Amino acid sequence: MDTLSQTIDTLRKEGYTEDFNLEQNCLECRAGGYKVFHDEFVIDKYYRFEGDSDPADEATLYAISSDKHGLKGILVNGAGIYTQDITNEMLDALKIKKAD
Repeated sequence: MDTLSQTIDTLRKEGYTEDFNLEQNCLECRAGGYKVFHDEFVIDKYYRFEGDSDPADEATLYAISSDKHGLKGILVNGAGIYTQDITNEMLDALKIKKAD
């Protein structure tokens, strides 16, 4: 997949229909109707996109699921999680872990 929008479209077809927002200590969706905490979700897939000429155009797209809440959705983070004011638990949950 070449672009962020193409990847989002593909994930939507795979059932990742929620739009998560990153809050200080959780992910929210449905206008705050669901709060999903660091131990209630997993990152199923992630994609990194780099800007052609401007590092500010970089983004990470997360495909996230929560069995506890029966939700699947996406989180787009353009600035990087390290610049967000979030708890250490959320930071650890969103770190991209390399396979052994």
